[in-house]
Amino acid sequence: MGSDGHGAFRDLMKTMLSHHHGARHSQAAAAEVYQTSTISALLDGIYDGDVTIAELLTHGDFGLGTFNHLDGEMVVLDGVCRQLRSDGSAGVAAPDDRTPFAAVTWFKPETTIPVKARISRAELMALIDQTVETANLISAIRIEGTFAAVKTRTVEAQTQPYPPLTEATADEPITEFHDVAGTLAGYRTPDYEQGISVAGYHLHFINQPRTKGGHALDFELTEGQIAISTSSELHLSLPRTQAFLEANMSLANVAEQIHQTEGS
Repeated sequence: MGSDGHGAFRDLMKTMLSHHHGARHSQAAAAEVYQTSTISALLDGIYDGDVTIAELLTHGDFGLGTFNHLDGEMVVLDGVCRQLRSDGSAGVAAPDDRTPFAAVTWFKPETTIPVKARISRAELMALIDQTVETANLISAIRIEGTFAAVKTRTVEAQTQPYPPLTEATADEPITEFHDVAGTLAGYRTPDYEQGISVAGYHLHFINQPRTKGGHALDFELTEGQIAISTSSELHLSLPRTQAFLEANMSLANVAEQIHQTEGS
């Protein structure tokens, strides 16, 4: 093969490798959950993070979390991040707002389940458990439809010195919705992630006009659809703030504390 032939061969191989690596990258991105900080840090009162909403949205278009100072619940749907505050209001978060804990992914549903009869939270979760291939991967869950009832709570902004999350959530406002159209968004996370994330189900609710919502404690779905997007990769981004570096993130009693704060 002449020099021109070698050059053409090298160019062809570079093109093929570029396309191959690009395909792998896009597949990995689609299968990845990006999470900033850990639930253990949040339990210890680490309510200030250094990741902006603008940066968070470069890692996914779907997810949940909270905001600095623990100022409300976060829900990310279709690439829009909304802040649900304890006063009942909801609005689009500012790009320079920051989060101490959030998890997002590029939502690409592999499974959809139509729901045509009234179903409780426990029944719906059992249905998902029976449907997903494994309990050992992370499932992003999006439930849209009409709800007979949804019970939510919304965290209130905290001031320093920050109390532990169990104290901060002890007297949170509870809001109940009835006969409401809306969306539940969140994750079904493997048990072995307890302390890094919330093991089991963690869902936030927002109504159809995107004006109200909160952390879902309980619900009954009248009719709608469940969509599931499975992730096999977790990108955990840890803060370098002094508070995080000095936090006590012992695993002792983490499961009980999460149950107390999340109501799950």
